[in-house]
Amino acid sequence: MKPAGEKNSLRRMIARVQIWTRAHLPPGVRLVVGLLLCVGGVFGFLPVLGFWMLPLGVAVAALDIVPLWRMIQGRTKGGRAKRDD
Repeated sequence: MKPAGEKNSLRRMIARVQIWTRAHLPPGVRLVVGLLLCVGGVFGFLPVLGFWMLPLGVAVAALDIVPLWRMIQGRTKGGRAKRDD
């Protein structure tokens, strides 16, 4: 399990990339970039690529896929947050 500091820094990095991607890339390109990041993450054992690319690719692709975006944000159809009771 990762320490809390690493988990928060990963979330901050993903949020920053999503903000930059939304501002600078058109919708169709965002999906392609997200899928390419996921494919690169599968080959994370190679020196240049890394497993960090998988969650980042899902986050970028989720900007164009509404159900995936809602799942990442933790919302249901009505816009309310899901509860883990």
